Amino acid sequence: MTVIDEPGAVVDPSLDGPTVGVIVVAAGSGTRLGAGIPKAFVSLAGSTVLEHALAPIFRLRKAVQVVIVVPADRVGEAETIGRRAAGKAAEHLRVVVGGDSRQSSVLAGLAALWPGVRTVLVHDAARALTPTEQFERVIDAAARTGWGVVPGLPVTDTIKRVDASALVEQTVDRAALRAVQTPQAFPRDALVAAFRVAGDRLAAATDDAALYAEAGHPVLTVDGSEAAFKITTPWDAQRAERLLADRNRERGQEHEAGERSTSSIRTGIGIDVHAFADDGELSLAGLSWPGERPLAGHSDGDAVAHAIVDALLSAAGLGDIGSMFGTDDPRFAGASGEVFLRAVVERLHAAGFVVVNVAVQLVGNRPRFAPRRTEAEGVLSALVHGPVSIAATTTDSLGFTGRGEGVTAIATALVERR
Repeated sequence: MTVIDEPGAVVDPSLDGPTVGVIVVAAGSGTRLGAGIPKAFVSLAGSTVLEHALAPIFRLRKAVQVVIVVPADRVGEAETIGRRAAGKAAEHLRVVVGGDSRQSSVLAGLAALWPGVRTVLVHDAARALTPTEQFERVIDAAARTGWGVVPGLPVTDTIKRVDASALVEQTVDRAALRAVQTPQAFPRDALVAAFRVAGDRLAAATDDAALYAEAGHPVLTVDGSEAAFKITTPWDAQRAERLLADRNRERGQEHEAGERSTSSIRTGIGIDVHAFADDGELSLAGLSWPGERPLAGHSDGDAVAHAIVDALLSAAGLGDIGSMFGTDDPRFAGASGEVFLRAVVERLHAAGFVVVNVAVQLVGNRPRFAPRRTEAEGVLSALVHGPVSIAATTTDSLGFTGRGEGVTAIATALVERR
């Protein structure tokens, strides 16, 4: 089946797939978050916001089609993240390019739905911690009523209506108010018709339910979740980090309280150092860096990839990069870090190990790593079949890294014997 990568593209006409589709809108710029990249691709507790948003969808009782709407320059990264989140359900995944507004992005997602999809859910990727139960509630209510369905929370603050000069005109009865969240569910044909009728008012709508109701259709509210808040500001991101940490701690306590696992968890560490060379193009953390000085080495000099290889081999007790590949072996002259990573993961799997996670500390003044951190984490995570997080730092002009003579990468890996 063809992957959609632009609005209006033709989809596979098969009618044998799911009857429910979920459009995940991840095309926002994230200006208020201040991360310098679209917020769906910001790292949150070791995974991107988008990956956290997709996880509960792929835990639904019944399979759904998932359409991710992203900026044009993030299609490849979104496909990697989506496949990792979907696992065996990757065939139900599509990635499309969004528009200039949220509603135009939703339209792009609607165009990518399979013909057999009759109910569509529209979900904001920024509500990354929305629980699976909330999706189930919305889907069940939509199936039961045939109406539009939105999750919402009772408003707890006192609400005042004010005039243009900020003088209070009225205290609003909050008992009749709901703070609306996503996903929002609609009969597909009726939603498409509502968008068509909206015309010039389309871009001004704050949510899809408003357009749907304006077209004369009923909208039902169901219980929302406190966890489904929208990650918009740095404070929101910190709140999400704390919640994820609490969840992981609770899961760890539950695991310790249960029966002792027969699995074996092992850790390893790897360090790699490379000096800069004069000619060529830099390869680092699985990415090419045009305009940056390359790193010297028998292979491509990717210090991050090589440190990860050593950490994985160390954790599994399988030697090191030199013993496995040979620093002078002509077969690996100029080889990319991807070659080594794929080979070491195959060796780990053959020995009965899987990667739990990898963390890397990159030390150096160049290149500026932060703008491409998420991209690098996505590429490396796909290569090792497990989450990879990367932190970068300088040494305040101290040592050979501080003088700009090269870089150091230190990696720790956690593997599990199945």
